[in-house]
Amino acid sequence: MASALMTSDLIASKIYFLRGDKVLLDSDLALLYGVETKVLKQAVRRNIERFPEDFMFELTDKEYDNLRSQFVTSSWGGQRYPPFAFTEQGVAMLSGILNSARAIETNIAIMRTFVALRRWMQSNKELAAKIQQLENKYDDKFKVIFNAIRQLIQPETKVVRPIGFRAQSKSEKK
Repeated sequence: MASALMTSDLIASKIYFLRGDKVLLDSDLALLYGVETKVLKQAVRRNIERFPEDFMFELTDKEYDNLRSQFVTSSWGGQRYPPFAFTEQGVAMLSGILNSARAIETNIAIMRTFVALRRWMQSNKELAAKIQQLENKYDDKFKVIFNAIRQLIQPETKVVRPIGFRAQSKSEKK
């Protein structure tokens, strides 16, 4: 049974969307596992072959600064190095290197949260399809209502600028 520390809402609040993936940061995972961040990072570094880039990556300085700027007060505790970000597969792999009762309990709670998030995202797609069917069935009288509902369920889209340096080609310079 999951402890009060590992509620789905708490875990979901720690999930970020970076580089096109839902990820958890090393410091948040360490808190959930009840270990120090440096202990978690040492365990990962000792088993780095288990963590390819699609399982875990280190944030760039710019990503780290952007993420920190989202918080009014810094909750990072003066971390010297950018954090590791773990995808769902990376979190699953952590269960193999952090072998404690709490780690197992935490991993189960995290996996359930990822599954719940996927289901929620899928249900929004299904709801959008049902609204489209109703809109096709009824005339323009309800068009304003359907547009308002569609805006409410549509995820926010933000313009994502590529990170890093991109050299101009000779054709772009002219």
